[in-house]
Amino acid sequence: MTTPHYIVTPESLPKAVGYSHAIVAAPGRTVYLGGQAGLEADGFTVMAGGLVEQFDRSLSYVVEALMAAGGMPEHLVSMMVFVTDAGDYRANLKNLGKIWKEHVGHYYPAMTLLQVESLLYPGLQVELLATAVIPD
Repeated sequence: MTTPHYIVTPESLPKAVGYSHAIVAAPGRTVYLGGQAGLEADGFTVMAGGLVEQFDRSLSYVVEALMAAGGMPEHLVSMMVFVTDAGDYRANLKNLGKIWKEHVGHYYPAMTLLQVESLLYPGLQVELLATAVIPD
């Protein structure tokens, strides 16, 4: 997947796997996407399943919200991944990578993973917060 944004990969930093160190966004409209989590359509009920299933749902919501704003996955410039168990995230990297490729492809924005004590509703294990720039 190509992106209109410029990916910066300094040779002095560790190899970026599953993320980019820096993105220089092309001129355009910035879209701030609200946190997306594994919730059912009512917005209150946590979906069945664990981290992998919730990540899949959360990422699909990110892409859907971005597309509704006129963007595409390759317009993502930044993403924060909030999880309640970083060990579970690490243990599922292969499955999470497959889900990422299904929704976004081989493009990775600047990303960070944060472990938090809890999320809004009991049972939520992951929430994604993203920013995109839709090129002019």
